Amino acid sequence: MSSSSELSWFKSSYSGTEGDNCIEVALTARAIHIRDSKDTARPAFSVAPQAWVQFVEHTATS
Repeated sequence: MSSSSELSWFKSSYSGTEGDNCIEVALTARAIHIRDSKDTARPAFSVAPQAWVQFVEHTATS
């Protein structure tokens, strides 16, 4: 896994300015990295791109 400082993190434009309950995501060819936007020093976790697609599709239809 890449170092968190080497990744290009972003939040959804739907997150708003409050910053409450948001995650940040960084994309690489092999993994989607996810971390808490309120506490970026905490460890991030990674999932395979296909797992991320399934998560987003499930969330969008729920």
